[in-house]
Amino acid sequence: MEVDILIDKLTDCLVERETGIILDTEYRCRTMPIKPKDYKGWKFNWSTTEKDGYTIYEVFLKDSNIVQGRISFRIDGGVADVDIVETAPHNYGHTGMYVGVGGHLFAIACQVSLENGCDGFVAFTAKSDLISYYEKTLNAQVIDGQRMYIDDMAAKILIDKYLRK
Repeated sequence: MEVDILIDKLTDCLVERETGIILDTEYRCRTMPIKPKDYKGWKFNWSTTEKDGYTIYEVFLKDSNIVQGRISFRIDGGVADVDIVETAPHNYGHTGMYVGVGGHLFAIACQVSLENGCDGFVAFTAKSDLISYYEKTLNAQVIDGQRMYIDDMAAKILIDKYLRK
């Protein structure tokens, strides 16, 4: 699948768009199979990625059960290979409730990659019109065509920004 999430801004965690307040977050790996009611209103059918062997991680505001975004990936070939990345519908675009969800989701993939001995490397296939955008916002590099990766140095930046306090 091609990744087409916009990284609105690299922030210190999630930022409430209306007030500018920085909010603490946490992420969780889904342990229960995803059901259609869990992704109603989302752009992607999240059960497909799960059936294809990808693990879904979700980001939340601290002490909340409202999903702010999801990323699915699996450790494969020495990297976290991303299938889908999506902000929750209430965070879409320039009017979304929170800023920083996209960068946070990639930071989660980098962290899990690091924990699994892959040095933080993350690979994904970008929509062709977003390649230069991901080079700028995520410090991602092109492997070939639309295939991109985040290396250990770029991973450290994302992890430090979103997951280490």
